[in-house]
Amino acid sequence: MVESSAPALDAVFQALTDPTRRAMLRSLAAGERNIGELAAPFDMSLAAASKHVKVLERAGLVQRAVCGRTHVCRLDPAPLAAADEWLRFYEQFWNRRLDALDALLKAEDLATAPPPRKGKPR
Repeated sequence: MVESSAPALDAVFQALTDPTRRAMLRSLAAGERNIGELAAPFDMSLAAASKHVKVLERAGLVQRAVCGRTHVCRLDPAPLAAADEWLRFYEQFWNRRLDALDALLKAEDLATAPPPRKGKPR
């Protein structure tokens, strides 16, 4: 696991802590949006939406272009790949733990299962 980009990874996870920012990223996954379009689903001002976008920009998740008075944002998914790589390490850990739990439960089921009934088949 590479830790050389820890500050960048910290910024990505910090940006993802807020549900509004996660929803904005989801919206941007469908295509470019201006700040007004990103703010529309929420009860927030354009200034508040812009602050959320700045956090996403600092994390490298969003790129903003200014066209006149309109700020157009687009998703840059590259930093999410680093977060995904970091999480995959723990996915392997949990998969091993869940496999061990599954084996334990199956063994317990076999140990406590009633013996098969003997007799005439119907």
